[in-house]
Amino acid sequence: MPAEGDDFWVFGYGSLMWRPGFAFVERQLATVRGYHRALCVYSHVHRGTPDRPGLVLGLDRGGACRGVAFHVAGEKWAETIAYLRGREQVTLVYREARVPVLLIDGRRVSALTFVVDRAHAQYAGRLEGPMLLQHVRQGVGRSGSNPDYIRATHDHLVELGLRDRTLAWLAAHLD
Repeated sequence: MPAEGDDFWVFGYGSLMWRPGFAFVERQLATVRGYHRALCVYSHVHRGTPDRPGLVLGLDRGGACRGVAFHVAGEKWAETIAYLRGREQVTLVYREARVPVLLIDGRRVSALTFVVDRAHAQYAGRLEGPMLLQHVRQGVGRSGSNPDYIRATHDHLVELGLRDRTLAWLAAHLD
């Protein structure tokens, strides 16, 4: 966890990439090793409900993930941390982690991110295509529809020159 008042970095791999919701001074493409982006979290709040769960991304162990790192000024520490915890920790399916990040300009920094808790009841693990589609199609929560989340995340990755096979497949099958 960054010390209060110090500048820090936040790594985003899903909707944080295209809707961070906090002030930042710099934004760069970045890579995290040891974790990969996965549609592995049943959404009970933002993109679904307990009765009709959607699916959202988690940073799951293994592999590597390309995403976006945000440099946040130290004076924004308290409000940014409070915002991120309020957004990401609604059901505690994620845990805060500090991870080494390689920025596209070659710098190495430590970043705050949220990794999936595999022991949590909302951890979906690896689902096959038909189950992915079923959950995404049915999911609507307080942040909107699950298909909109999938399309927006996929479109943003494409804009950044990044590819995620699962999101590309889903986006193609949702139309």
